[in-house]
Amino acid sequence: MADELKGKKVAILAADMFERVELEQPRKALEDAGATVEIISIHDGEIRGFDHFDPANTVKVDKTVEEASADDYDALMIPGGVGNPDQLRGDENAINFVHDFAEAKKPMAVICHGPWVLIDAGIARGRRMTSWPTVGTDLRNAGAEWTDAEVVVDDGLVTSRKPDDIPAFNKKMLEEFAEGRHEGAPAPKQATAS
Repeated sequence: MADELKGKKVAILAADMFERVELEQPRKALEDAGATVEIISIHDGEIRGFDHFDPANTVKVDKTVEEASADDYDALMIPGGVGNPDQLRGDENAINFVHDFAEAKKPMAVICHGPWVLIDAGIARGRRMTSWPTVGTDLRNAGAEWTDAEVVVDDGLVTSRKPDDIPAFNKKMLEEFAEGRHEGAPAPKQATAS
């Protein structure tokens, strides 16, 4: 399976306070499967990871979200951590970037608190999803069908709850990214960031 994503380019959208293992382990799985992976963020330089509430290592940003286009990537991955998606959802360019992936029906994999970004990008309504438990109410209020499960796949959208779910998350992420566009995926609603 070392080449199942050969020729594919994947964007990982993250900001400071991303959950370290939720970026590092999926990134390694993607690269091991042959994908080219770029870190996209709301600012250039480096972003700081966290191990729950403790600061961890930094990761180099390849492009800012203003420099990136969904057209240049085959798939999108968004890690969790509490601060990471909260910053992303407040950035209009990040929301539009995510919305463009959904509009193009490209696969996405989002874990933990990451689905907050999907809510603001207008992607949650009508989708089956999971997340960190406290995000479940937000997803239901946004019109998603939320379930407490290790991994949920809905027309190219892969979601998981927490770091313990990463093995199942990575497996499904690789499968969905290898499949490519999911024409059955619902169209996103208008993005809501201001």
